[in-house]
Amino acid sequence: MATFLVILHGLLAVALLGSITHQAIAVIWPAQSKTGFVNAYRSVSSRAYVNANMVLFLAVAVLGSIIYPIYRVFIRTYLENARLHPAVGSFEVKEQLIAIGLGLLPLYWLVWRRPDPASKSARVAVTLMLCFIVWFSFLVGHILNNIRGMFGL
Repeated sequence: MATFLVILHGLLAVALLGSITHQAIAVIWPAQSKTGFVNAYRSVSSRAYVNANMVLFLAVAVLGSIIYPIYRVFIRTYLENARLHPAVGSFEVKEQLIAIGLGLLPLYWLVWRRPDPASKSARVAVTLMLCFIVWFSFLVGHILNNIRGMFGL
């Protein structure tokens, strides 16, 4: 069951990564026309991604909290015994950033609820912060999984 949850956690994280990155690029580099692949990628409606990003962020965070005891008991113990302190510290930073991201979700929803020109900088800032949090968390989780796979104990 734990293997299934880790795989599901990773798949949802990839979906969130793609969705938030697509929205962030459309926000910071909007396109005027849809001709060509890059312009079509940039010309999407950024507002359409808000609910999906919120649901995916919450789902990934909940699944992460369910599999967290496995990491805490088995993986972190191994990492500390192997004196891989940067790896342990990066996961600690990841935990804090995810907590900040969860706190940002209501603001994210609020600034995207009815976009107006006055709140454009707030939309850009909150979207980019969440994008950074998702990318950092994904990379740290992926690297730690590669250092010591959860099920090669």
